Amino acid sequence: MLLRLSTSFILLVGLTLPSARAAEAPRNEQPKIPVEQIIDSFVKKETEFATARESYTYRQTVKMTEYNEANRPAGSWELVQDVIFGPNRERSERVVYAPVPSLRLIQLTPQDEQDLRDVQPFVMTTQNRDEYDIAYMGTETIDEIACYVFSVKPIALEKGERYFQGQIWVDQRDLQIVKTYGKGVGRLKKNEDNQFPAFETYRNQIDGKYWFPVYTRADDVLHFRNGDIRVKMVIKYEKYKRYGAESQITFGEAVEDPNPTTEPPTAPPPAVPNPK
Repeated sequence: MLLRLSTSFILLVGLTLPSARAAEAPRNEQPKIPVEQIIDSFVKKETEFATARESYTYRQTVKMTEYNEANRPAGSWELVQDVIFGPNRERSERVVYAPVPSLRLIQLTPQDEQDLRDVQPFVMTTQNRDEYDIAYMGTETIDEIACYVFSVKPIALEKGERYFQGQIWVDQRDLQIVKTYGKGVGRLKKNEDNQFPAFETYRNQIDGKYWFPVYTRADDVLHFRNGDIRVKMVIKYEKYKRYGAESQITFGEAVEDPNPTTEPPTAPPPAVPNPK
């Protein structure tokens, strides 16, 4: 996702997930229904979710901070944009806030845009399922939600494409992805030195049906050939609103009143952790 300013332009290099996360192994429990049936079910619902999300407007806020050798903030990059629909129903992005970046140790690459769009809010659909190896790992409870845990990794790396590699948590009741943890990966050119931080993306139920991404965080040390750099990143997805609807969709269970008068929360619910 990032490269040191002292290196040449690059695309990708693999990044090992932090050992603290890898140590949290799921419970070795077999599901009551066949694993392939679980996969088929959440892929089908993910496909429906991906289509539904294309009908929503929302605000995306991204902030990245780099740290120097003394572990103090050295620079940052911030972007707030609204995903909206134009007069002809064309989908577009409108920048709301974009201060001049102050990053000094690293710089963003075009692959960052791909990751922000497709990897951090990863969706497993019928279109990309065959690109991934999916393996059942066990069960785990997160935020009081009983989940099946799967490892996900690309089968092959195609030129110019970005992929998710890591773990996904699938709600045992709704059979929908509620959390992802991993990194963005892609093909590496010879002698390139680029690093992408591991991240966690949390989802919440929108409109009482779909689990949309609401919060992504990363806090990782990137190991470049000429030194390590710590980075933090926070992404918030807020103010989901179905295109053409009069009211915003709030987080949580379905509401009885289709046109609530109160404003929805503008931050993730308590179950979603705050950045460190």
